[in-house]
This record gives sequence, C-alpha cells and structure tokens, in this order.
Amino acid sequence: MKYFVFILMVGLMSVFSLEVSAQTQYKVVTSVESVVPMGIGRSRIIDAQGEKDYANYTTDRSKGEKNETSRKELKTTELEETKLLNFYSAAGINFSNIASNDMVISSKINALVEEGWELAFVTSGVESDAGKGDGKGLFITRYIFKKSMPVPVQLPE
Repeated sequence: MKYFVFILMVGLMSVFSLEVSAQTQYKVVTSVESVVPMGIGRSRIIDAQGEKDYANYTTDRSKGEKNETSRKELKTTELEETKLLNFYSAAGINFSNIASNDMVISSKINALVEEGWELAFVTSGVESDAGKGDGKGLFITRYIFKKSMPVPVQLPE
C-alpha cells in the first residue's frame, strides 16, 4: 500500500509540475514631467504597446558591421499616452499638480500590478532649467516591471 501511495504521489507531482520552468518578461513605462515655467511644457506617461527586437537596430563594431536602419524604421506610434500636469504653473511650482500626477501614476502602477506585472526597478533623472533664458527642463522616471511567463514543458512522444 505504501508503494501505491508513493507512486500515486510521484505521478500527481509530475502532472502538476508541467509548467515548472518560467521566463521573465520585462516592461518599461516612462513618466515625463515638464519643468518648464508657466506650465507650457507637456507631461505624459508613455507605455509602449508594441514589440521591437533590439538586435534589428544593433551594430557589432568589432566585426566592422554597419547598421543601415533609419530613424523612421526605429520610431513607433504604438503607444499609450496618459496626460499628466506640469510641475509649474504661472505662480511657480504647483504642489497640487504634483499630488495629482502621483495619483495618476499610482493608478497606472496599480493597473499593471492587477495585470500580473511586478514593479521591479524605478530610476529617474532630471534635466532642469539651466538659468536665465533656458526655459527647458524635464523630470523623467522609468518604471521597470517584470512578469513570469510560464513555459509549457514538452513531454517526449
């Protein structure tokens, strides 16, 4: 009887472990928030909806290769664009706009988490106003998500 139970358990474990291996997929979502005075800049969350294979745009200089891809081929229009408010209004920095952006960005993150994505990394950078007459600047944040994708195991025939 012990052997029967042991064989039954091994058999059940093998059936339920058919999708043991997994691949990790990554997704990058970017927020760009304008640091332009008077609120005339544009602020957005950008979520690419298509796929691009980096290898199609890569050159191996050590082999003397030259990639002839045009910028037009690389550019995509497959994206989801969510409006955000600018950091500055006519009176200067607008904390209400920042709080509003935080709510919209949190909503986007929560929606992706509901879809099975996990926030793995966050990185940001600033190109701020360089002084009188510059009038340009942005705050950019990249949210990198990951998701485990089960890979079905092929059984021998």
